[in-house]
Amino acid sequence: MSESPETREQPGWKWGPFTFRLPFYHSRLLWPEFIQGMLVAAATGLALVPIMTNAFGLSFEEAVALSFIHSALIASAVIVFGEPYAPGWITPVLPLVLFFVIGNYEDPQMRFQAMTALSLTFALLVLLLGITGLGRKFVIWLPETLKAGIILGAAIAALHRVFVKDADERLLQQPIAITLACAICLFLMFSLPLQRMEKKNKLIQTLAGLGLLPGFAAAAIVGPMVGEVEYNIEWGILIPPFTDAFSKASPFVNGWPTMDMFMTSVPLALISYVILFGDMVTGNEIIRDGKRWRRDEKIDINPTRTHYSLAIRNALMGFFAPFFPTQGAVWAGVHVVVVQRWKQGPEAMKSLHSGLASYYMMGLPIIFFVLPVLTGLRPLLDIALSLTLVLTGFACAYVAMAIPSTNTSRGTVLLIGTSLAFFEPWIGLAIGVIATLALVGWDRVPEPIPDEDKSNEEPSS
Repeated sequence: MSESPETREQPGWKWGPFTFRLPFYHSRLLWPEFIQGMLVAAATGLALVPIMTNAFGLSFEEAVALSFIHSALIASAVIVFGEPYAPGWITPVLPLVLFFVIGNYEDPQMRFQAMTALSLTFALLVLLLGITGLGRKFVIWLPETLKAGIILGAAIAALHRVFVKDADERLLQQPIAITLACAICLFLMFSLPLQRMEKKNKLIQTLAGLGLLPGFAAAAIVGPMVGEVEYNIEWGILIPPFTDAFSKASPFVNGWPTMDMFMTSVPLALISYVILFGDMVTGNEIIRDGKRWRRDEKIDINPTRTHYSLAIRNALMGFFAPFFPTQGAVWAGVHVVVVQRWKQGPEAMKSLHSGLASYYMMGLPIIFFVLPVLTGLRPLLDIALSLTLVLTGFACAYVAMAIPSTNTSRGTVLLIGTSLAFFEPWIGLAIGVIATLALVGWDRVPEPIPDEDKSNEEPSS
């Protein structure tokens, strides 16, 4: 039976397992997402600039050039490969990566070589899991309790990083600005009383539809008033020095990693995949929740395709702008923002793919060329990163808590989440598997990946 027009997928050009959706032709520009992406996504992407200048020997301009490449590769997940997730970093891995690279290598050249080794090893691992189909099998066979524990672990880890681990560097330096941004965004996005008011008040509906932007803008305005933000805006156009950055970072000029670097990167690549796996589960569950409200659009969930696109993006990053782990599958904080507005119906967002493409500036991160914006965002980088982590933690928590159906399962989920957040990933995962088997059993559901044909059916009365 042919698919009805009401449930068809957003059109695009197929190439292999992927779908290329040309911006402004296949994807419609949506201004709320576009504006948020210009400010929040760019600011978060630039959060790596201080690390690259302090520990990797790059100038501010060279670090911006590498950040541009990272952002373009991230946007390609939506536009070139047709992924239905808001892509981003594998954020929880970043501290482990920096400890591994900076702690083991003194020379910036060798540090970039280690980043190349990590990127290429991870790309190969993900490619093999995609070719063999094991990646999809992992998703299908994951029990519900362990799945929820992984998601809750991401929530605990994200909030722990903001309020405990990095508090001295970020929260205590800009307490009012960060608290204000987080409070406004949480209220506008998740408040049940406000959602009831939205139906009667057009202004509240518009503000809620802006997602991260109102909180971020409030912090940018109030920050200088309380002495937590100081702007030093420079005017002009910045042409990022791609050649200079390439010569310092790329293995084609900088030199290839040693075999020892590749070998020592394997454990961290495996740990990264465990966390990436949780991100993919989270992305699927957020889409599944959205499908309860949007039965008019088909969303193609394909874990094998996701593995292929991740392998390609990480390999390209390793060759041209090595800085692992910027090429992940899901930026949960942004993913939930876009899906939340998509859930409001075709009038708010006709296609999820248009919302995602708009958030990533239709694949054209022009903001990296505008010097006033770059220098204006500079003092807001820590606010953007903290805001993203808090929303990630909240979104992961509400998704995780909705999965378990028994009290024993809920307690087990908390045990697994805490273990994954505070122990080494493999220790936490081992605890999770043992706890699931011993306390709940392998509680796998028959259809753990959203099935579009089934999800488009009306529920039986």
